[in-house]
Amino acid sequence: METMDRGAAGRPPLVLVAEDATIVRLDLARLLEQSGYEVIQARDGEEAVALCEEHKPDLAILDVKMPNLDGIEAARRILRGQLLPIVMLTAYADEDSVTRAIDAGVFAYLTKPFREQDLLPAIKTAQARYQEFLNVLDDYDSLSDALAAQKMIEKAKGLLMAKEGLSEGEAFTRLRTASKLSGQSLEVIAGAVVAAFATA
Repeated sequence: METMDRGAAGRPPLVLVAEDATIVRLDLARLLEQSGYEVIQARDGEEAVALCEEHKPDLAILDVKMPNLDGIEAARRILRGQLLPIVMLTAYADEDSVTRAIDAGVFAYLTKPFREQDLLPAIKTAQARYQEFLNVLDDYDSLSDALAAQKMIEKAKGLLMAKEGLSEGEAFTRLRTASKLSGQSLEVIAGAVVAAFATA
């Protein structure tokens, strides 16, 4: 599996930026290049899928609303051929879009208009969630099962963050610790947390 380790081999990590608005796309590319990344650019979802198949980037940043193929469907198709962290660039944080993106396997969001200081934290979040997902994937036979488990884990993390004031990292550590102590999978522990809050 591809990971963000090209720098160790002397090459900067490769990032795909897919955005139909030229100014936004070029701005993202500039910020990424200034941060040490190599960038390839796509103007729509179909081009993004093709470039991922050709270049195998280490990370993708996809706009939700693009011509020919939207970013969420592009993410779904990309992840069928290659596992990589994906950041969704969106001005649309509606529940339907968020649910579709989670189901597709997106790992983080960057909301437009974004600030320069928001970009790298979004990438770090995507990388961290991607690593979590690889750990979950080891416990499952199929990508779809692992994605379903990851969705439950994300829901449990969100509840722990909202109800108990934990950071995302603290919430995941609590779930992982409970999993190790009980011998149950992360998905089972996450399901128990969701059920507990539902009846509280």
